[in-house]
Amino acid sequence: MNQEYITANAWSIIEDDFDKDRVKSSESLFSLGNGAMGQRANFEETYTGDTFQGSYIAGVYYPDKTRVGWWKNGYPEYFAKVLNAPNWIGINVTVNGVALDLNTCKSITNYKRELNMKEGWYERSFTAVLPNDVEVNVSAKRFLSLTHDELGVINYKVTPVNTKAVIEFSPYIDAGITNEDTNWDDKFWDILSVTEADQQGFITSKTMKTEFHVGTYMQSLVFVDGQKQNLKPSVTQSDSELYYKYTLNVNKGEEASIQKFAGYVTDMNHKTSQLIDAAKTVLKESINLGYETLLKQQKDAWASIWDMADITIDGDVKAQQGIRFNIFQLNQTYLGKDERLNIGPKGFTGEKYGGSTYWDTEAYCIPFYMATKDQNVARSLLAYRYNHLDKAIENAEKLGFTNGAALYPMVTMNGEESHNEWEITFEEIHRNGAMVYAIYNYVRYTGDFSYIPEMGLEVMIAISRFWYQRFNYSQDKNKYVMLGVTGPNEYENNVNNNWYTNYFAKWCIEYTMLCLDKVKDGYSDDYNRIVGHTKLNDSELDKWQELVNNVYLPYSGKYDVYLQQDNFLDKELIPVSELDKTQRPINQKWSWDRILRSCYIKQADVLQGFYFFEDHFTEEELERHFDFYEPLTVHESSLSPCVHSIQAAKLNRMDQAYTFYLRTSRLDLDDYNKEVEEGCHITSMAGTWMSIVEGFGGMRVVNDTLSFEPRIPKEWDAYSFKVNFRNQVVKVNVSQKGSTFEVEGNSTLSIILNGEALKISPSQPVKA
Repeated sequence: MNQEYITANAWSIIEDDFDKDRVKSSESLFSLGNGAMGQRANFEETYTGDTFQGSYIAGVYYPDKTRVGWWKNGYPEYFAKVLNAPNWIGINVTVNGVALDLNTCKSITNYKRELNMKEGWYERSFTAVLPNDVEVNVSAKRFLSLTHDELGVINYKVTPVNTKAVIEFSPYIDAGITNEDTNWDDKFWDILSVTEADQQGFITSKTMKTEFHVGTYMQSLVFVDGQKQNLKPSVTQSDSELYYKYTLNVNKGEEASIQKFAGYVTDMNHKTSQLIDAAKTVLKESINLGYETLLKQQKDAWASIWDMADITIDGDVKAQQGIRFNIFQLNQTYLGKDERLNIGPKGFTGEKYGGSTYWDTEAYCIPFYMATKDQNVARSLLAYRYNHLDKAIENAEKLGFTNGAALYPMVTMNGEESHNEWEITFEEIHRNGAMVYAIYNYVRYTGDFSYIPEMGLEVMIAISRFWYQRFNYSQDKNKYVMLGVTGPNEYENNVNNNWYTNYFAKWCIEYTMLCLDKVKDGYSDDYNRIVGHTKLNDSELDKWQELVNNVYLPYSGKYDVYLQQDNFLDKELIPVSELDKTQRPINQKWSWDRILRSCYIKQADVLQGFYFFEDHFTEEELERHFDFYEPLTVHESSLSPCVHSIQAAKLNRMDQAYTFYLRTSRLDLDDYNKEVEEGCHITSMAGTWMSIVEGFGGMRVVNDTLSFEPRIPKEWDAYSFKVNFRNQVVKVNVSQKGSTFEVEGNSTLSIILNGEALKISPSQPVKA
């Protein structure tokens, strides 16, 4: 743990003093989003200190040309960038002619930030003495509306404490924005118009190359002690900015305030020619509703989300805060309303990792959305990949693969590969396996096999063709091997026979053949359509079968474990516990050469495979592999601790499971990897949810039946969660004294509890 300034609170993220060195970290932690847009917690007023400006629009991106020293054949031409969008939150404030700027104030007291996760708003308050000795109390609350997802609202208040004052509010919108993360310092936005009328301001702009058209808009109301002021502001505009200025004469102790209604409309949802009209419609509706009504709608919308998604933990406030922060950020990032969108690793909290979609979605996020929302949300995430199948085939063709083989991208916005690190883009091909596993996981959990004949089987065939071509036959081993890959552990590049990748590829082909038989028997029309389209034949299937019967899986007889890759035992196996703490994290302390030659594992690799395919192995095998690999794992990937927590709980090592849970749930809050200022780790937050539900709760699907083996850390008095399983909502309560299971609705549900079958009837909780 590297920081501990966030106050422990069950429902809020709270910072209770101002520190310039923490501004960028807090901008990440207090970020807001509503699935359609989001922003870092930048100050509304001027701030001349170190800050990371960030506002983002879901689905809007720029193809930043790849920058490498040596161009390699087949290299992606660009790295997709989540664009820093025009800034609409700005409200410059002056008091008696002096700018309010926390970087230049003489003193700052009573400072507090609060991100209220229960109700979905962010507020900052403080008392400041300006350079002209005027003392003011300030508070600013804002939220991004869930019910009107093109709208953001700010209520900014200033009260002079020691004198009367002339307070000027200058709300503005600014499209002259650049990304922190850019390869060539390209201009990302082309500003088309800056217009205003009737105290409504508009900037239309479009992205270069991709030509997304965006309308940024604002309108403000001003008040003194709650009474609306009918003031005509002055107007200043340039080619990229539009400012209004409202001047208020305020007595000592009187409150001057401004309510700003602003946001984005895009051509993803409106005609390009009608963006300003669309913005006017949003403004008319929001002004008519008013700030208080909009805030109440926000609270109600979040109450509905929490009713299904909340996990309660009694007796451990930090653990409670951690899981709610993770669930909150996941829902801010993606709500399943638009199947064109997906879940970015940083969500709306930063620009790192660029693209919208990684394999994280399929491996970690789908279980969360399946269980906490309607199954159609998870189906939409699967359909997102089906809609990109042609691009995945093109990606494979660029590398020389044929016959409709598909390689899904490591990073993408539109299905095209847009990652620019060779060892990841072309070697970390295990992501293909996650695409198939997500289909399998969806069918297993929801019981909805219809997705496979409708869409999934075509994806599975294309991926199986890729795997078949990616293996080659080794005369020496008399087995099929896979050379030059990178597994989930990115601290080993260009290795041969990564066990996880080989095992996953083998399973993918086997599962595809199993589904082919089921579709042939039960969905003959779909089967004939798919076989006709893909030109799949028995000869090809025979070759697949011969391969899966002879896949090489590296194994050590000495340690009785599967090896992470062929040469893993050539490394010096020094446990992480013997590493000097000053050398951590090694990705910030060591050269890449030293890391690659070390035994240290960035994230679960073999153990990731054991997580996915737990039912393929005995508990004794899991324990043996856990004991071998866990001591060598540095967990410098956000995706790692949750898997280890689940497996430690499975092995009933509750102290370890709890430690890993705290690490995954508070990874950003406590900044374990010293990088939170770049943004939060959104996709791994779904793994935090899994560490409770699948880890401590022991939830699995066994023979189409929901199964639980609940355990509880000694640090907790009790915990509870809900899951939506095949359209039946089950509530699980676990305490130190036992467990209770309830089912909502009108139907009885069969479950397995600690290996024994039982039935739960509505209004009749089962205790164990």
